[in-house]
This record gives sequence, structure tokens and C-alpha cells, in this order.
Amino acid sequence: MTEGSPRLARISLFPLKSFDGIEVEETLVNGGAGLAHDREYRLIDAEGTVLNAKRLGEKILGIRAAFDLAFGELALTEGGERFVARLPREAAALEAWLAERLGVAAKLERDPVKGFPDDEELNGPTLISRATLSEIGSWFGFDEAEARRRLRANLEVDGVPAFWEDRLFAAEGEPRRFLVGDVLFEGLNPCARCTVPSRDSRSGAMAEPRFAKIFTQRRKDTLPDWADSSRFDHFYRAAVNTRLPASENGKTLHRGDEIRLL
Repeated sequence: MTEGSPRLARISLFPLKSFDGIEVEETLVNGGAGLAHDREYRLIDAEGTVLNAKRLGEKILGIRAAFDLAFGELALTEGGERFVARLPREAAALEAWLAERLGVAAKLERDPVKGFPDDEELNGPTLISRATLSEIGSWFGFDEAEARRRLRANLEVDGVPAFWEDRLFAAEGEPRRFLVGDVLFEGLNPCARCTVPSRDSRSGAMAEPRFAKIFTQRRKDTLPDWADSSRFDHFYRAAVNTRLPASENGKTLHRGDEIRLL
């Protein structure tokens, strides 16, 4: 694929951390943090430890989630049973339903401003190209949609070749600035992956026990000339971690926005 005009093709938000995301046409930017409603809620146990797919695997990945942002309504489905809660008002009922299925006490936390990113410093939305998803899927025999669900990036770029997003970071300590529409981003580094991409996004099953090893070797073998290899202490990395300067607070990202390197 030859490089064309990079465009924002998809915006995905994950209102409840580790559960299914939703696609939106536009979203507000929380400057100094991430995107409005992204990782707005998370689950913790009685000791305050985060309950996520890395820890609970099939128990979380086997639950389907649908979030209605207009009404703050979360619908969960598992084993043919459906549960609906209006958040944050009905948090206690949600906690009880999830605790029964996860087998551990679950408490819902909310931060509507900063959300709950995996990294407090690299707290902007993650970005990947559609071609990258297709390429990674081809390594393991699953389609682009499954790669999208496994890698869980917020922003997806079309009109570019695989791993084009490796252009969006520079040397250590030197953020690379780029615009998505009129929103200024700072690209920081290639995103390190956890065990979640190795699991089927719907069942949580791990069909390929050598997933990380295969991924690492293929990523190394296909590293583009434009990527700074010094930023890869290991090659189990895909997508780009970003930061949103505080100056961007209140701006809006739209699907179809042009992406420009500065």
C-alpha cells in the first residue's frame, strides 16, 4: 500500500476499562488527559487492586458490554443473561452483578476528567493505522476486526501503509508533534503490549501460546525504515502512546479529520 492522505477513520472509547468499546463520530478532548468518557470507569477489588482483562482473562472478555453515552446506560450480557444499569446512580447493582460473575468483590470507581489510563504520564489516546491491524491479523490468521478488538486503540488512521504510526515518535524525551484536525498531539513512544492481545476478544481463549514470541519476531522483521529502532527495547509493541497538551482542552476530534505532521 502506498502512502496517501492520513485521515482519522475511527474513534473508539472504552467507558468501562477492560470491557468492550464503542465507536463514535466525534469526541471532546480533555487536555492534559485523554478523551471524554474513555476509561471513565474501572473496577477494583476490596484491596483496591484493579480488576482487568490482564488479571481475569476469560471472566471479563466473555462479557459483552454496550454503553449509551447519552443516558449513561451500560448493558452487559453474559451467558444469555442481560443486565442494564444507569451510571453512576446504579453502581451498587452493577457491582453485585459483576461480583457474582467475576468471583471477586467488585467496586466501581469513576474519574470523568482524567479517566484511568494504564500510564499516568502517557495518558493520551493510543493511535494505530488500519493497515497495521490488517498486517498483525495476517500473522495469526484473524481478521482486521478481531485485531482491532484485541489491540483496543482509541484512534485509527486510514490512507497509510502498515506501521505508518511509527513516524509519530522520535528520540527518547523528544515528543513528536502532529495535528488531528485542529487538535495538537505529542507522540511519545511505541506502545508496549500486555497479554490481552494474545486472547480471543470474545471468549478470552488463548489459542496460540507463542503469541508474544511470534509477534515480537514479525514486528522486528517488518520494522519500517522510518521507525527509530532505538525506541524498541523489545518488539512486542504496536500503536503509539500520545499526550494531549492542556491547551487542547475542550477541542473536538471528528472522524475524517486530516492528520498532519509538524
